[in-house]
Amino acid sequence: MSIKDKFTDDEWKLVLQSPMLTGIAITAADPSGLWGMLKEGFGVASSLQQAKASPGDSLPGMISSAFDHAEGRKLAQENLKEQFKGKKPAQAADIAVTRLGDVCAIVAAKAPEQVEAYKTFIRAIAQKVAESATEGGFLGFGGEKVSAAEQKTLDDIDRVLG
Repeated sequence: MSIKDKFTDDEWKLVLQSPMLTGIAITAADPSGLWGMLKEGFGVASSLQQAKASPGDSLPGMISSAFDHAEGRKLAQENLKEQFKGKKPAQAADIAVTRLGDVCAIVAAKAPEQVEAYKTFIRAIAQKVAESATEGGFLGFGGEKVSAAEQKTLDDIDRVLG
């Protein structure tokens, strides 16, 4: 039985959404304009690329491989827009963090042998996204790599992952 087969279709969709939820949580915690959002989006993408080095039968490897195909990307994006429509950034960050905790609980119940790899994967994405764009400063000078709001969200993600 493959790891994917341990999950229902709805659970698998949530698992696939978790990298995007991670990016949303960090980006919404301290929105940094168009360039910052682009850099943070690239942070998620590069984390998915790095996860391809994971064994193909690991949960991070399967998640990142799913993004290679239109079907996997579509499934991961399904209903995300509706979940966050009309929400203020702080609300979106809170919703995303809560969902990450829900997904981690599902992984722990359905694939306990994969939960530590999953947590490491999500934490790595969160850190990469948080460090992708400098917050504050002027014209790219000054500012900080990880803002206080992003650090709080990193801590919240760490807390819900356990």
